[in-house]
Amino acid sequence: MPATLIAPPAATARPAHRDGNVLRWLAAYTSSMVGDSVYYIALSWAAVQAGSPSQAGLVMSVSALPRAVLMLGGGVIADRLGPRRVVIGSDVVRCAAVLAVAALLFLTSPGLWPLAALAFVFGTVDAVFMPAVGALPARVTSRDQLARVQGMRGLAIRFASVVGGPLGGLGVAVGGAAAAFGLAGLLIAVSVPLLVSVRVGELPADDKAGDNPRGTAWSDLVSGLRYIRRHRVLAPLMLAIALGDLGFVGPLNVGLTLLADERGWGASGMGAVLAGFGVGAGAASLLLTVRGRLPHAGQVAAYAILAGSVAIGALAFVPSLVAAVGTALLVGLLAGLSGAMCGALLQTQADAAYLGRVTAVSGLVSLGFAPLSMPLSAAAIGAWGTGPVFVVSAAVCGLGGVVALLVRDLRRAELPK
Repeated sequence: MPATLIAPPAATARPAHRDGNVLRWLAAYTSSMVGDSVYYIALSWAAVQAGSPSQAGLVMSVSALPRAVLMLGGGVIADRLGPRRVVIGSDVVRCAAVLAVAALLFLTSPGLWPLAALAFVFGTVDAVFMPAVGALPARVTSRDQLARVQGMRGLAIRFASVVGGPLGGLGVAVGGAAAAFGLAGLLIAVSVPLLVSVRVGELPADDKAGDNPRGTAWSDLVSGLRYIRRHRVLAPLMLAIALGDLGFVGPLNVGLTLLADERGWGASGMGAVLAGFGVGAGAASLLLTVRGRLPHAGQVAAYAILAGSVAIGALAFVPSLVAAVGTALLVGLLAGLSGAMCGALLQTQADAAYLGRVTAVSGLVSLGFAPLSMPLSAAAIGAWGTGPVFVVSAAVCGLGGVVALLVRDLRRAELPK
């Protein structure tokens, strides 16, 4: 049974979207995410200017390895030190690193090595930052508001993806990569005082006793993995998320690019399809933000995964760009709904003392394993074409929904009222 969090008084007095404490957290998270988007634009531009396209691609991928390798350890740190403290420290380090590179680029042309070093630092800090970000909502609101907070977080991510790109491009146009890095650092810096002002609740005594604070970090990691493996909802939920991401990431990234080239839609057509997906995902987040809770959460997640997998498979066979945009909107709506419900179930089913490690495992699946499907999808499309690969990917994704339906405890899982 998930432990009940002793939430700040304001969190229990009003819905999350009207709670100033939650809104300060949301503003901090949004500013940090927009800063991240600007950072990636600046990094890619600076890397292309300083080296060849292959070297730029290598710089962009440097952060992936430390993030994947250290993610589980980051979950242990988030649970041991507290997610608020870890998020604040991570944002301070990320801000300092980005501003240092901005100053270096402003003063000289150092080549690729500081960019690679920055990417490595970002990936290392992300391994701690991301589990802490996932664990923090449970400390700033009550459990009955966590589903709504998940929707609000989804809206923040969509906002960052829409606003961050143009802001990064504007920074590059005005002052080059140095200005864009400076803008990214300032946006991340804005999050720090906001996070400092956020009040967090303490874990109840029974929840604190669930982990031995004097144990080693390794024993904490093992106990966290054991906790997930033995949990009747979290264990199958992790499998459903893994299958859904493995089937989703390839087609909606490299597969969509190759499909647009094959159909002659061009970059603008691919952008329209991606926009359709973004609108659908944003609508799902808005629904959860407004409603706060959907009944039969496990079943909704399962059927949304299944329906979304069908839409993914259909995307390779639509006859026109307009139909592709409409299908992508449906994919975004269903994927956004299933993702929000899975995220809300993770938040509400896990004991707050384990949320950092639970989020780390989920993040490792999504950011460590799922991206491996992208080169495989590209190679498979080159050998067999877009249609068969999209169908196979849809089948893998659909298996996640099948798991959610077959496991009784997950199928019957509900969000708290």
